Amino acid sequence: MLAQAVQHLISNIVDFPDDVSVKSHENARGELLRVRVNPEDVGRVIGRNGRTANAIRTVVQALSDHNVRVDIMDVRR
Repeated sequence: MLAQAVQHLISNIVDFPDDVSVKSHENARGELLRVRVNPEDVGRVIGRNGRTANAIRTVVQALSDHNVRVDIMDVRR
C-alpha cells in the first residue's frame, strides 16, 4: 500500500510519470522504498533544500505503522 501511495504522489509531481517506479524492500532497519524517476525530474522530486522529499517522507511515516525509509534515485542507476 505504501509503495502505491508514494508512486501516486510522485507521479503527480513529475513531468515524466511513466518513468516513476517504487519498489519495496525489507531490511534489518525496516522497510525501504526505492523511488526511481527520470533524471530530469530528480530536482523536482527533491525540491529546494530537500523540502519536497522531506514532505514525501513525512507523509509516508504518517501512513505507516513501522519504520520506513524513502530513497530517491534517477533511472540511470
